[in-house]
Amino acid sequence: MAKNSHSIEASEEAGVRFLHFGSEWVQGAMRIARPYALELEYTREMMGCLLLRADSDWPKKILQVGMGAASLTKFWHRYFPNTLQTIVEINPSVVAMAYQSFKLPRDEVRIDIQIADGVAWMKEAQDNARFGALGTEAFYRDCRARLSKRGLLVLNLFGRAHGYRSQIDNLRVAFDNRVLALPPVDGGNAIAFAAVGEAITVDSQGLRIEADRVYKATGLKLMPTIARIEQVAMTAASDDTLSGKNQSGRRTSRKVR
Repeated sequence: MAKNSHSIEASEEAGVRFLHFGSEWVQGAMRIARPYALELEYTREMMGCLLLRADSDWPKKILQVGMGAASLTKFWHRYFPNTLQTIVEINPSVVAMAYQSFKLPRDEVRIDIQIADGVAWMKEAQDNARFGALGTEAFYRDCRARLSKRGLLVLNLFGRAHGYRSQIDNLRVAFDNRVLALPPVDGGNAIAFAAVGEAITVDSQGLRIEADRVYKATGLKLMPTIARIEQVAMTAASDDTLSGKNQSGRRTSRKVR
């Protein structure tokens, strides 16, 4: 396992506690008065996966690589009591900080925390991962191999970083182009979804129905995410028209194939 040389720190401002890995860059956040809420925009965007699978019992299992401030972990734990989570985190100090400062529930049987290298854990090998291996085609194929037919891979990428486009290209190759990559949110994070079995359907009415269901169950507002999903779908539809793939003139739902 690679040695972690960076420090793990927490700061507070205006009622929000932030996680840092040895720099001013924010790695996670929690509003102290609402520890189970998703404070950062990109974490709310990741919950767009709930719009793409119209099933109140979905997901049954979650595998997460990297814990951060445990925002997603706590959200799933609070609002999805039948969901089992496995969290793979390379640095035990991150887990300790999540318990100490970010209200991660202790001794919870629905949360299985594995201290391991995420890339090596995915391919069930013992070798250390090189820097950047999380964005390779090989890693995405390992992720694909662990998904069920209705499963989704949800990625948090930095859309303004060098190498972002190659990560998306690798993802498309690994998932046979069944990818929905959203434009970055204000902080620069870009969320992507990839499917291996059941296609991702982008249907405006269906998305709004699911968003209303999620809001009633969790209080989470996903309309901004719907706007970005529809933006991607319209761009894809325009590209198809320009290339001669859609000459019917009819508006239909879109699927990621």
